[in-house]
Amino acid sequence: MTDRDRAAALFDGWEETLIWAALQGVMGRLEWNGDGSAGRITLGDFCFLAGKPDRALAETLEAPIVTAREEDWYRLVEEVYGPRAVRQTRYATAKDPSSFDRRRLAGFIEALPPGYVLRPIDEAMVPALLAEPWSRDFCSNFDAPADFARRGMGIAALWEGVPVAGAASYSVYSGGVEIQIETREDHRRRGLAKACGAALILACLDRGLYPSWDAQDMRSLALAEKLGYRPAGPYPVIWVEGVR
Repeated sequence: MTDRDRAAALFDGWEETLIWAALQGVMGRLEWNGDGSAGRITLGDFCFLAGKPDRALAETLEAPIVTAREEDWYRLVEEVYGPRAVRQTRYATAKDPSSFDRRRLAGFIEALPPGYVLRPIDEAMVPALLAEPWSRDFCSNFDAPADFARRGMGIAALWEGVPVAGAASYSVYSGGVEIQIETREDHRRRGLAKACGAALILACLDRGLYPSWDAQDMRSLALAEKLGYRPAGPYPVIWVEGVR
C-alpha cells in the first residue's frame, strides 16, 4: 500500500472537497504519524484529523479550524490548547448539482444594483484582492496570481472599478471548487453576494464543475439556500486561537 493509499483509507467516506483536493494531490498538505494510524490534512484555514488520536499531530496544528469525525480528537485538541480551543458549529450542504435553478440564479445577476458591474477575477485583479483582508481568501490558497488564473475561478462585483464583493474558488479539486463569498462591509445588504455567487455557480455548472459550499454560520447557510443549496446538517469544529 502506498502512502497515498494509506492516507485515503484514513479519510475514506469523508464528503469534504478540501480533503479530496489533498488526496488528489491538487492542493493542501497531507501528513501522518509514524505508524500510519493517524493522519492530518491542512488546506488554508482548515485542518482535518483522522484515525487514532495522536498528540504529535494535535500539538503542531498550522490551521485554526479543526474538524474530526472522532470525539477523542476534539478532547485531545482541547487538552493541548486549553481555553484557546473553542467549539463551534458549521453547516454542510448536500452536493447535488440538480438542486440549482438556473433561471432563479440568472435573476439574482439581473438584480445587480445600478453602478455595479460583474467581472471575472483574472490574474491582474488577484494582487488587489490579496491586499485586502476581506477578499484575501479568494486567492490566498494559490501559489501566485498566475496559478489562480490557471486553476481557479471567480467573479467580482466592482464599484467605480474597485472590487467590493466576490465569489471565488477557495480551493479546487478534480471535479469542482469550494466556494468563498465575501462582501466589503460598506457594500453589504445590496444583493452583491447573491449576484456574485449566482454567476460563479452558473460558470461552474457550464464547465461541468461542482460549486461546493460549506457554511460558516446560519447567515451563510441562509445565503446558500437562496442560491439553491440544500442543508446537509450541522457539524462540530474547534477554533484554535492563535494558530495560523
